[in-house]
Amino acid sequence: MRTGIWYGIAAYLWWGVSPAYWKQLDHLSPTALIGYRVFWSLLLLGLLLVLRPQDRITRGQLSPRVVTIYAVAAALLYANWLTFVWAVTAGFIVEASLGYFLSPLVTVGLGVVVLREHLRPGQWTAVALAATGVVYLTLSVGTLPWIALLLASTFGLYGLIKKWASLGAMQGLTVEASLLCVPAVVALWLGPDFAVPTGAGADPSQWRQQALLAASGIITVAPLLLFGASVRRIPLSHMGIIQYLAPTLQFLLGVLVYGETFGRSQLAGYGLVWTALLIFAVEGMYAYRAPGVPVEGAGP
Repeated sequence: MRTGIWYGIAAYLWWGVSPAYWKQLDHLSPTALIGYRVFWSLLLLGLLLVLRPQDRITRGQLSPRVVTIYAVAAALLYANWLTFVWAVTAGFIVEASLGYFLSPLVTVGLGVVVLREHLRPGQWTAVALAATGVVYLTLSVGTLPWIALLLASTFGLYGLIKKWASLGAMQGLTVEASLLCVPAVVALWLGPDFAVPTGAGADPSQWRQQALLAASGIITVAPLLLFGASVRRIPLSHMGIIQYLAPTLQFLLGVLVYGETFGRSQLAGYGLVWTALLIFAVEGMYAYRAPGVPVEGAGP
């Protein structure tokens, strides 16, 4: 299980600094960026499968049930990607970070509702505080933080679906990228930015843009492989503790680097969520070390 924890930490640190990458491509539409992201990710995954024949997918592994599970995971992944990229490029990194602050508690909530995991009193307190923070933000700002809620729900559900997945991390991501490839490329082709990065030209900015778009394969595949390998090895409650690494870095980037607004009303609402996460993390570490406290079994 220790290996799974380190995989999770690496994945969330990677995601935490990802806004700095997408900000360099904010002149392109989010649908175009996702189209290129899917294309280059699938290309990279294909290369990895050539180099690692033991991870190749056989027809016998793709039963109707398996394909259905990965089709749902792919749809959730696309929705999460599109929302996040739009939020970053439109200047809402801080609100996007709130989504990933909430995500651990959404993940734990799904574990309770769907997997029948049991929460201890401290965990219930954390969930209640986080919900209070969202309500306060909605009332003080006057609008529901839909970016945060959409990111938290799609990523939490994606993690739950991956818990039921039967393929390995690389195999599963390849299936998801394959299922997304046609709709993502069609959306790219129909969009206004399809021709922007295709010309070789002599303009250095064109070469730089092409290199950045090609790098989206690595930016996407590496942390998702780490996440997929982690979520199958550790309980959802453990994953919930690790997840706060990414939004912390995203929040700091949004406020300190990109100068996004963060007022007193936001501080109060976010403070409730941060307090909930602190309680959740401390309570989880205490319970894990306490004798006689059962710990959920990890995946294979």
